[in-house]
Amino acid sequence: MGDRGSAGGSRRRRTGSRPLSQGGGGPAAAEEEVRDVGAGGDAPAPDKDKDGDADVGSGHWNLRCHRLQDSLFSSDSGFSNYRGILNWCVVMLILSNARLFLENLIKYGILVDPIQVVSLFLKNPYSWPALCLVIVANVFAVAAFQVEKRLAVLFSYRDVNLWCREHRAARAKAKAASAGKKANGGAAQRTVSYPDNLTYRDLYYFLFAPTLCYELNFPRSPRIRKRFLLRRLFEMLFFIQLQVGLIQQWMVPTIQNSMKPFKDMDYSRIIERLLKLAVPNHLIWLIFFYWLFHSCLNAVAELMQFGDREFYRDWWNSESVTYFWQNWNIPVHKWCIRHFYKPMLRRGSSKWVARTGVFLASAFFHEYLVSIPLRMFRLWAFTGMMAQIPLAWIVSRFFRGNYGNAAVWLTLIIGQPVAVLMYVHDYYVLNHEATTAGA
Repeated sequence: MGDRGSAGGSRRRRTGSRPLSQGGGGPAAAEEEVRDVGAGGDAPAPDKDKDGDADVGSGHWNLRCHRLQDSLFSSDSGFSNYRGILNWCVVMLILSNARLFLENLIKYGILVDPIQVVSLFLKNPYSWPALCLVIVANVFAVAAFQVEKRLAVLFSYRDVNLWCREHRAARAKAKAASAGKKANGGAAQRTVSYPDNLTYRDLYYFLFAPTLCYELNFPRSPRIRKRFLLRRLFEMLFFIQLQVGLIQQWMVPTIQNSMKPFKDMDYSRIIERLLKLAVPNHLIWLIFFYWLFHSCLNAVAELMQFGDREFYRDWWNSESVTYFWQNWNIPVHKWCIRHFYKPMLRRGSSKWVARTGVFLASAFFHEYLVSIPLRMFRLWAFTGMMAQIPLAWIVSRFFRGNYGNAAVWLTLIIGQPVAVLMYVHDYYVLNHEATTAGA
């Protein structure tokens, strides 16, 4: 009775999980098959397939537990879910940097002092070149506006209005209105045609908008999202304080301890200082990127209802140096393409010459932004930018895929600390050692 009941139960479970086969065997064959398996009592439980369902095969086939397959780490296995290993890397990274953080606190104590930064700016207000440049820039902007209005020179503002003058006769207002609606997804927005755009309101909207490329009709968002704006403002305040704290606590002591190896030309100690500086420098650079290109630019765009929020692309997936420079700073990249690269191509220059010209201009401005505040001319930033040209060729020629991505990350992590140490060393020699020698 027990065997028959067991067989009956087994049969009910099997027939419930899968329809009975059609053909000559019918229910009697299925019952006979179950009786053969269940009568023994000691037969192993049915095997489960990948989905956890019982294997309903007959005879010795129920005892099979092997199949043709590759190990997961083999490339032929097709396995690609390594999320656990990525999480392990993150945990190891956090633990290793936590040790460095504790070592720093034990050695130097707490060095973070936000008041020190504020007092540094308030100590000598006349040494604020950025504020003076912003105020004086209005003079050139207004002058370019008046010249443009009367001639019916900001680069993008001038060029776009020049193009509008050249095509004014061939462009109808109705066509411009329909094109403006199509570009903004059919949103109801008043389109502006040349020369109706020559107003101070339009000029200063362009100056404050998070873009370097002028248009007569910028894409506009329908409203200001208050929660989104508050999140971005909170991020701006939090991350600027975090950057200042990391610089004071982590970078300043490391840089100060790097002066003696540079003075003694102790190359092994210089490399050790360089690698020690690479971690905090790179972390601060990543925080700065998020703070500027996501928090700050999105906050400004939200306030001004500026619709184009593509301030960066997926540069972290760069498999070449060229892809990185094309995608990490979209506002500058668009300006370079629109007002530098394409005009050179139209004038007959080759792509290589135009690309070199773009890097040359970028190298000049990088050096300008460093040399003017430090009041010294050393060409380290200029050299670093121009070195990107052969570096881009080497990476694209010899490294592909993940190896290319690793090479890009390596240049970002190591290259910047080298420039930082060079400038700090030269600044220290020019100011501190010269002062000590004079005393």
